Amino acid sequence: MYRKFKHLISAFATSLAMFFLLLVPFVANAADAPPIKIGFGMALTGPLAGGGKSALVALQMWAEDVNARGGILGRQVQLIYYDDQSNPSTVPSIYTKLLDVDKVDLVISGYATNQIAAAMPIVIPRGLLFFSLLGTAVNDNFKYDRYFQLNPNGPDAKDANSTGFFAAAMTMDPKPTTVALVGASAEFSQNSLDGARKNAQKYGLKIVYDRSYPPTTTDYSTIVRSIAATNPDIVYVASYPLDTVGMIRAAREVNLQTKVFGGAMIGLQFAGIKTQLGPLLNGVIGYDIYLPAQAVHFPGVEQFLDRYAAHAQKESVDPLGHLLAPYAYAEMQMIEQSLKAVGSIDQKKLAEYAHQTEFSTIVGKIKFGPLGEWDKPRILFDQYQNVSGNDIEQFRKADRQIILHPPEFKSGDLIYPFAKAQNN
Repeated sequence: MYRKFKHLISAFATSLAMFFLLLVPFVANAADAPPIKIGFGMALTGPLAGGGKSALVALQMWAEDVNARGGILGRQVQLIYYDDQSNPSTVPSIYTKLLDVDKVDLVISGYATNQIAAAMPIVIPRGLLFFSLLGTAVNDNFKYDRYFQLNPNGPDAKDANSTGFFAAAMTMDPKPTTVALVGASAEFSQNSLDGARKNAQKYGLKIVYDRSYPPTTTDYSTIVRSIAATNPDIVYVASYPLDTVGMIRAAREVNLQTKVFGGAMIGLQFAGIKTQLGPLLNGVIGYDIYLPAQAVHFPGVEQFLDRYAAHAQKESVDPLGHLLAPYAYAEMQMIEQSLKAVGSIDQKKLAEYAHQTEFSTIVGKIKFGPLGEWDKPRILFDQYQNVSGNDIEQFRKADRQIILHPPEFKSGDLIYPFAKAQNN
């Protein structure tokens, strides 16, 4: 009996040893699996760097989170990125290098319309899935079926950058009758101005000023004086960060007398510009995609922003991160969900899945339309009120940027005319 028992023990030990010997290669193979490489350009220097650096922190947070959970498809995730210097002309060479030299598995866009548009001629011929971050109507001409946009413009992207602005302006009594349109000679601004013309026509407004200025402009007082000479009820501005600051300062310097002033003004979303302008912001109607008043509607976003704030302090980037950080993280949540659902990095299947799916993210549920824009718009137009001093903490509160549109997020009423709103 003892010998038989001893023989059984020996046989079991031998089998167990063989099992572990067979298992070792599989464990080693899983550990040695190459990472999923995701490549992109990002504005880390130049005028768009405030947003680009904020987005990068969020992307890195996602990579850390997903790798801590064991990666995706049994593989860790690696981000490979280069500084596009806020210059669209650098973008084609960056994406060519990512694909031909770095051999990335997936690409995503950098930040802003001009950068996204510059990458499309590289991405499209290769049939790549392309999630992009905050562009306006980029795919209207390309009509690329593997393009998806992280900007809540809705199907009419050009109109969305002014729809809420005009809707809020038309709540005035008496209703306005004239409008001035102005913006930079750049793709985002021109797309936004196209939509503003349509919305002005929709409300029967007479356009008394409609001009563009070079992106290199430094003197905005002359522009604002020309606008003032037409005596418009409404002034709509489509601008990038440097000209946003210039136009607001000029409006105060010239003492612009209008009922409503603002528009699709990129830059107001950044903490540095908010604190730089401080009370000069009062009365301005801004363009946003996330504000603290929305937090109750989006489970998980407050927790994310608390974590982001700690990372942002360490990296010396925008401490608020309201414009780009939540949407950059949400972008990667959708890519993660798609990869897990499809089970591979098949670009065609990933795009098909993204078209069919309503994603759950930290900025709410997102469903894409045929051109990769959101199926429903959710651009916010908000008026700065009661800004006092240059303290950044006041902008973490819901009572400094009053949401005027859309109705489901409305948190207060428009103050007008502009001169009166400046004192609130």
